[in-house]
Order: sequence, then structure tokens, then C-alpha cells
Amino acid sequence: DPSRLAHGSPTGKIEGFTNVRELYAKIAEAFGIAPTEILFCTLNSHKVDMQKLLGGQIGLEDFIFAHVRGETKEVEVTKTEDALGLTITDNGAGYAFIKRIKEGSIINRIEAVCVGDSIEAINDHSIVGCRHYEVAKMLRELPKSQPFTLRLVQPKRAFDMIGQRSRGSKCPMEARVASGRETLRLRSGGAATVEEAPSEFEEEASQKVDDLLESYMGIRDPELACTMVETSKKTGSVREFARCLDSVLGEFAFPDEFVVEVWAAIGEAREACG
Repeated sequence: DPSRLAHGSPTGKIEGFTNVRELYAKIAEAFGIAPTEILFCTLNSHKVDMQKLLGGQIGLEDFIFAHVRGETKEVEVTKTEDALGLTITDNGAGYAFIKRIKEGSIINRIEAVCVGDSIEAINDHSIVGCRHYEVAKMLRELPKSQPFTLRLVQPKRAFDMIGQRSRGSKCPMEARVASGRETLRLRSGGAATVEEAPSEFEEEASQKVDDLLESYMGIRDPELACTMVETSKKTGSVREFARCLDSVLGEFAFPDEFVVEVWAAIGEAREACG
């Protein structure tokens, strides 16, 4: 039985997915909702906790909580300074949402706007299907002193989902799953793979790169950060790294100074972790 109710809240076993969109489709199927109802997922916490967001990796024994669409709200914002104070991320399946609000910022002063809110439209222009970096760019390019409207959707509730594999699984991975060191790596393009959990260096470097993505581009994306760290491992110089990034992630159009900062940050992480 792939899904069941437990203690008054639905619990389902989710399997047979290879990327984020398929995972959302499987969750939706288990609970009789449309995949577009799911704003984002958190791991091992039913709260709107941005530290627990489902990114590019899932531990094989993790619990997934799907946060679904709640009320829609519209707010008017006047951009009185260059930065709105928002960090944007996306769910990998068409929704961009607010991951962080900077204290003392323009957005921080608007009580109706909350972490976890999905941004559905800017000035009635739908941004559903846009990636986080596209949304962040649109917001940056809005003129100062001119009011604009944000249509937001807040998360309604959390569905508790059981782990990706049950204890009774006959899967040949069984013995290794018990070690707790494997994770399921989800990629936006291509199939998911079971891999060893990231090394200390990979975790440290990815965190540094994610911090730089936020400061330069106003986005958070652990999967993107992880991809950039992986790319660096195949290169021996910042020039070569820049060329590889351009071939793998050309649509982001990273500025040169950002690439240099990323290369330096990855080098610092490598030294710190020996």
C-alpha cells in the first residue's frame, strides 16, 4: 500500500521518482492533489524552516513534509532603496519563494510578507515557471520610488510523508542504506543517483558558495552551489573554472568578479578541511 493515513494525518510511501518534478508528482498522487498545489518541501520538520528545505539531496531515511498552497495575498511595495532585502530560492518545479528577509529592509517593514511565501506575480505579470535568479533580477530592475505589487501565496499546512524506502524493501541497497551515509542526489536535469554523503570539504565549500550566491544574486540554491563545487574539482585554475562554469551554467551569466570570489572561497574551504 503506497499511501496511508496515520494518527489523523496522511502518511505515504513515495518511490519511483528521479527528479524534483517527479517527486512532487508522486506526493500529489499519494494525496489526491495537483502537483502545482505543492509550494516546497522540508526534510524532517513540518515547520516552514528554511534550514530544512529539500534541495538537491535527500537522505534515504528522511521524512518529507510537503507545504501546500494556502491563501493568496497582494501587497504594494515602494522601492525606496536599491535592495528590497529578499533572498529568493525555488522549488525546482516552477515556484520561486522567499527564503530570507533581511532585518531592517523594505520588505521586513511589510508585516504581510513572510518567509515561505511563494511569489506568484509581480505587477500582475505571472512569474510561475521562472527560476529564482530570473525573479531576483526582475525585482532588482524595478525602478526606485515607483510602487509595485507582489502577489504572494502563503503555505497552508504540512503533509507528513514517510521515507523514500520502507524497512521491508528488498532493494539491493538495503545493507548500505542502514549506514546512513548515502543520499539521493536530485538533479534538475537527468536522473537521480544514490551517492555517498558530501565530504566535509564539499559541505563547507557549498555553504560558502551558497552565501556568495545570496550576496551577489539574491538567491539561495544548494544544488547550484554543489554543482559549482563539483565543477571546481575538475579544474586547476580560475580561468579554466570560469570556462567550465560557462559551459555548464551559461544561462546564469555570472559576473567575472563573482567567479573569482567563488574560486577563492572553494580554495579556503579546501585549505580549512586539509
